[in-house]
Amino acid sequence: YSHNLVMKHLPGADPELVLLGHRYEELERIPLSEMTREEINELVQELGFYRKAAPDEPVPAEYLRAPARPAEGPMARADL
Repeated sequence: YSHNLVMKHLPGADPELVLLGHRYEELERIPLSEMTREEINELVQELGFYRKAAPDEPVPAEYLRAPARPAEGPMARADL
């Protein structure tokens, strides 16, 4: 029940966590095949994903865009 976390099964592909930016650009790929379920859960928490107690639980406003980090530099402006 992590907010902003989508899991997709791709047959034949090694499992990996793909982090996307505000504009859905790929930021990083983290291989997961050597990690245990507990290690993956810890990683997701460390990255700042909000974990809901139930699927329909509302997400606090400060976590709506989490774990996205603000973009840096001149391209970060939403009005460009």
